[in-house]
Amino acid sequence: MVFLRILQESLRFALHALRVNRLRTFLSLIGVTIGILTIVAVFTIVDSLERNIRESVESLGSNVVYVQKWPWGGGSGEYKWWKYFQRPEPDFYEMEKLEERLSTVEYIAYAFGVNQTLKYGLNSVERVNVMCVSHDYNQIWKFELSDGRYFSDLESRKGNPIAILGHDVAEGLYGNADPIGRDFSVLGRKLRVIGVLEKQGQSLVGQNMDGAILVPIKYVGNLMSLKNQNGGTMMAQAKEGVEMSAMKDEITGAMRAIRRLKPKADDNFSLNEISVISNGLDSFFAAIGLSGLVIGGFSILVGGFGIANIMFVSVRERTNQIGIQMSLGAKRYFILSQFLLESVLLCLIGGSLGIAMVYGAQLALPYILGEMDFEIYVSLKNVIQGLSISIVIGLVSGFLPALSASRLDPVEAIRSGQ
Repeated sequence: MVFLRILQESLRFALHALRVNRLRTFLSLIGVTIGILTIVAVFTIVDSLERNIRESVESLGSNVVYVQKWPWGGGSGEYKWWKYFQRPEPDFYEMEKLEERLSTVEYIAYAFGVNQTLKYGLNSVERVNVMCVSHDYNQIWKFELSDGRYFSDLESRKGNPIAILGHDVAEGLYGNADPIGRDFSVLGRKLRVIGVLEKQGQSLVGQNMDGAILVPIKYVGNLMSLKNQNGGTMMAQAKEGVEMSAMKDEITGAMRAIRRLKPKADDNFSLNEISVISNGLDSFFAAIGLSGLVIGGFSILVGGFGIANIMFVSVRERTNQIGIQMSLGAKRYFILSQFLLESVLLCLIGGSLGIAMVYGAQLALPYILGEMDFEIYVSLKNVIQGLSISIVIGLVSGFLPALSASRLDPVEAIRSGQ
C-alpha cells in the first residue's frame, strides 16, 4: 500500500511537471517519437512482407521436390550457368516413367505454361498464362475453387478440351455472368469452362493464379509435342513418414536411369526444395530487421540524450521544490521515483505517438496506393516492442538526473532557490 501511494504521488508530480512545461515536453518527445516510429514501421513492414512471402512459399509444399533444369540459389559454390543452360528441360513423358518407378512418392505432377490471348465474343484477355498440368497438380499445388470443379481422372487421361479459369481471367471474359459451361477460344480452338479459382491476389513467390488458366496437359499433347517445353517442372510429394532425403535419392537414381547417364556423369537436372528458399528468407529478413533496429536506434539515442538533458534542466529548475519536499519528510527514493516516472512518461508518450503514426499510415496506405500486393498491419507484438523500448529509454535517460535530484541536500537545495 505504501508503495502504491508513493507511486501515485510520484505520478501526480510527474504529470504536473509535464503539463506546466508543454513546449519542453513537446521538444523532448520528437526524438523518441521518430525513433519508435522508425523501429515499429520497419518491423511492421518486414513482418507483413515475411508473412506474405512465407505463406506463398508454404503453398509450394514443405515435403515437395521440384525436378527442374535450373537449381534454386545456384547450389553450393560458383553458379555454373553455362553448364545448366545445356541441360534438357524435364518433360511430361519423363514424369510418366518416374511415376512407374517411384515408391516413396504419394503424388507426382508435371506443368508448364505459355502466354496466350483468350477470346469470348467481343471480349478478350491478353497474356494469360495457360498452365498445362497433369492430373495430380491440384494435390501438390493447393488452391480453392470458387465455382465448378477440377478435372476428373478420365478427362485428364483423354485430354478433354476443358479449362479452369483464374478469377481475373473469368471476370475479363464473362464479366458478372456465370462462366461455368461457357466456351472460349484460344488459338482458334474452343475450350469449355468447368471451374473458376478463388481470387488469391498477387503472390510474391510462385504463380499468380488469378491471371492464369489450367488445362489438361494431354489436351495440349494432342496438338503439340510435350518434349523440352521451356520452364517445364516436375513436382513430387513424399508419402507420409518418408524422409525427403530418401525420396530425393530415389528420384535421382530414377532420373539418371531414364536419361541413361553414365556412372561418372554429373546429374543433368536439379532437385529443388522449399528449404533452400526458407533458409535464404531467414537470413534476408534478419538482415533487414537489424538494419531497421540500427537506424531507429540512432534516432532513439538522440532522443534519449535529449530526454536526459531536459531532465537535468528540470532538476536544476526545481531544486528549491525538491528541498522543500525533502524538508517536509519526502524520502530520497520518492524524489528518485518522481523524476524517473517523469522521464518514462515522456518516452511512453513519444513512443505512443510513433506507434499511432504507424497505425495511421497503415490505414491510409490502401487509399493512397490503391490495392497492394500484400496486407500491412501493426501486430500486437510490434506495439509491445515499441512501448517496451520506450520504457527502457525512459529509465536509462532519466536515471542519472533522478539520482542527482535524490542526492541533493535539503538545506542547500532551499538556499539555492532563494
